[in-house]
Amino acid sequence: MTLGLGPAEWQVVNLSLKVAIWATLASLPFGILAAIALARGRFWGREVLNIAVHLPLVLPPVVTGYLLLVLFGSQGPLGRFFETTLGLTFAFRWTGAALACAIMAFPLMVRAIRLALEAVDPKLEEAAATLGASRLHIFATVTLPLMLPGILAGSVLGFAKALGEFGATITFVSNIPGQTQTIPTAIYSLLQVPGQENAALRLILISIALSAAALVASEWLARNMAKRVRGS
Repeated sequence: MTLGLGPAEWQVVNLSLKVAIWATLASLPFGILAAIALARGRFWGREVLNIAVHLPLVLPPVVTGYLLLVLFGSQGPLGRFFETTLGLTFAFRWTGAALACAIMAFPLMVRAIRLALEAVDPKLEEAAATLGASRLHIFATVTLPLMLPGILAGSVLGFAKALGEFGATITFVSNIPGQTQTIPTAIYSLLQVPGQENAALRLILISIALSAAALVASEWLARNMAKRVRGS
């Protein structure tokens, strides 16, 4: 087996990274807001929000993909809205793969950020408030820096999950080479063809390497951020 990737395999890797990065970036602001609402919010419907956030964890990925197809397909209400107002098409496009990956990764991201926020000592925020700081200033200078390790961990978990997402993606956007074929769907296709085991193994090794690199980088950055926060 040679470890050199061919043009088609590089295309799959590049598309997978593109999808995972956009899925992470697009879901991060909503993940932070959802984590704040669940950790600090006291409002009617909080449990409903909690269930909605974590539902992709327990639903079969195929069901999630089908729901996305119904809602964001060319005939779906949200699909028509985005296509007419923003010119965005999701079904059977890489943008749809990014959306599916973002939905599937969202619960992991929210959970990591929420745990970091719940670990913030309220006395630090109260001390800043007694000095006359506004809520926005307290959040920006006290709460957010203490949340950063959790935000980073959630982002990396989301990225890794997006990189390995299969069921919802193949249901929503199919498995079109060069357009929606990511590493997991490419591996699935290659394993169906006799004699393509080496190509599948190369992509498997790339997937393991990317996920491991992301986790190592996350641990290193989180450790350094925690040291800076404690030092300040």
